[in-house]
Amino acid sequence: MSLDLLKRLGLFLGLCMAQILILNHIHLFGVTIPLLYVYFVITFHRNTPKWAILLWSFALGLAIDVFSNTPGLAAGCLTLIAIMQPYLLELFVPRDSIDELEVSVKILGWGNFTLFSVLLILIFCLAFFAVEAFTFYNWVHWLVCAASSAVPTLILILAIESVRSK
Repeated sequence: MSLDLLKRLGLFLGLCMAQILILNHIHLFGVTIPLLYVYFVITFHRNTPKWAILLWSFALGLAIDVFSNTPGLAAGCLTLIAIMQPYLLELFVPRDSIDELEVSVKILGWGNFTLFSVLLILIFCLAFFAVEAFTFYNWVHWLVCAASSAVPTLILILAIESVRSK
């Protein structure tokens, strides 16, 4: 097994356990849920095959769904942003950069990494709460849930990246 595969598997298990055991039990003001497992999709390397990104993301979403009693919700939304990740990443990396580009603050810089993360987190949160509600009757509540969950998710991801970049 390669070292990258072991790192990816460790990140998979760590984020899955953190979400299931800790973050699923945090409901700030009844609307905010930190969804840290989005970080898994954000950190895929530039040259990772698209099929591998989709499989890893679906597997993580399925694991989260099984233990969170949300059948298909996380799996579908993680697969959605896994489809978009390689294309959005190309907007934030220089054209002459290497193919084995690691997505991190060290490589992209704080501005590009934050903007890239914000886009993926917002897409994920909007899809997640739209599928969860399955209606747009109370669209203000849907937007509040999505925006208020995106903020702590971004803060946690940036905190992890600040520790990782040292």
